[in-house]
Amino acid sequence: MTEGGPAVTDLRSAVREATQRLAAAGIASAESDALLLAAHALGTGVGDVRKAMVLGGEAPAAYEELVEARASRLPLQHLTGRAGFRRLELEVGPGVFVPRPETEFVAGLAIDAARASGGAPVVVDLCTGSGAIALSVKDEVPAARVCAVELSELAHAWAVRNRERTGLDVEVRLGDAEQAFPELEGQADVVVSNPPYIPVGAVPLDPEVRDHDPEVALYGGSEDGLAIPLAVAARAAVLLRPGGVLVMEHADTQGETLPAALLASGRWRDVRDERDLTGRPRATVATRT
Repeated sequence: MTEGGPAVTDLRSAVREATQRLAAAGIASAESDALLLAAHALGTGVGDVRKAMVLGGEAPAAYEELVEARASRLPLQHLTGRAGFRRLELEVGPGVFVPRPETEFVAGLAIDAARASGGAPVVVDLCTGSGAIALSVKDEVPAARVCAVELSELAHAWAVRNRERTGLDVEVRLGDAEQAFPELEGQADVVVSNPPYIPVGAVPLDPEVRDHDPEVALYGGSEDGLAIPLAVAARAAVLLRPGGVLVMEHADTQGETLPAALLASGRWRDVRDERDLTGRPRATVATRT
């Protein structure tokens, strides 16, 4: 991939040069991305790529183009069409928020709450996006009835596609989270949400987020970013039975403000904030009074 030079066909050299190219573009996961792109181009797994690198395999013809696209900060998941999430592999692309590792932690909190409810809990995912959280809950708590709603038509289509891909029985509706599932009012055991929460005017630094994730999935509708999360939490309070649990993702700057706002509403007790695996404030968990 040296400009002006011959095309690199040796896979080991191609991956090494791709890693350097991606690192120079400011991509922290350069080596991992280089391997994943090679695996995608070869139609195989990363383990097979590593084996082929040792055995002297050749780089696929499409590899250089994929690397250049990633170096321009196109999301890796848009290039591969896939995003791993807990035990699932989801389809993603333009028009839907790419699920992040920190949201896997949030899904885990919802899964724990669903299991603690016992029996066949009713779980509602508000602002489902790709369906990642809802599908993971159903995957790991098979007895649960899981319902999800998404406002964006494009994202809703991705969620439906992922439901079909995984074969998991999740009801996915197109609609506004603030009016979702009127037939479940007072019946839900767990409501989970990864709502838009970036403060208006706070532009994300990562080009992958800023330029490619849909704005409807990013911005929280106010200077503190909490207008939409609090509106979603108000709907959650209507959907939950007394003693039901809310799990809501938030920005790492909202670890005090979101819990305080929930407590001030008078609808919640046992409000606590949870830190993700990097030690950053990531999700608020609250019990319906």
